[in-house]
Amino acid sequence: MLRVLFICFIACLNFLTINSDPLEDIFANCRISKPDFDECLKYALNQLNPLFKYGLPEYGVAPFDPHRQSYVEQFRGNDRAIGGYKLLLKDVSEYGWTQSTITILRTDWKNNALIYTQQFPEKSLDGKYELESKVLGLPVTNSGNWSLVLYDYSQTTTVTRLGPKGSRLKVRVVIDKIGGMSLHISDLLRGRMVLESIADFLINATWQPFLPFIKPLIEDLVSSAFTDIFNDSFRHFPIEKFIKY
Repeated sequence: MLRVLFICFIACLNFLTINSDPLEDIFANCRISKPDFDECLKYALNQLNPLFKYGLPEYGVAPFDPHRQSYVEQFRGNDRAIGGYKLLLKDVSEYGWTQSTITILRTDWKNNALIYTQQFPEKSLDGKYELESKVLGLPVTNSGNWSLVLYDYSQTTTVTRLGPKGSRLKVRVVIDKIGGMSLHISDLLRGRMVLESIADFLINATWQPFLPFIKPLIEDLVSSAFTDIFNDSFRHFPIEKFIKY
């Protein structure tokens, strides 16, 4: 009899485990009407990190560590004018979400927005590039591979819904801090390996003074990636199922 009861207990436990929704437990204490809602939401979101690699297929959330992006375009001035360029990044992969931590979070109900600061011990991106620019009055076209690693990196992300439930999400990322950086761009000097190694060394040893020029590119790149992630996976996410008033 005890054996039968024990088997029934295990079966019931397995049933509850299989049919329970971990998100309900994670967000159980977060109530919009409570004064500690922002802090509770920050804590709850930080519990989701292990899910970034696998997603939540039952809610339409795809895995996004790494996140894949087919292309990102950036223009500065006119690629036919001195100082202007046209940059196309293709087959972009972005890594680092699983190790990230949200350190500050604030809800802005008036503007239908969520603002949070996120710390990454390491964020890395890679892909292919095509660059059109003008150097010393001559048009220059380059293409190749690139990789970028950011260490001790933090950013503030603003997510805004542009209308009622189901409307498109607008995401903007602003860099707060870059503790270190490693950048490699292949074929920038027509495949001359020695010169490229020297260029890599110079870029990575002296990047801080050039941060005001690099920063907009990284912000555009990451903002584009985050916009895709949020619209693909969270635009129709049933948040009201887990967060109550």
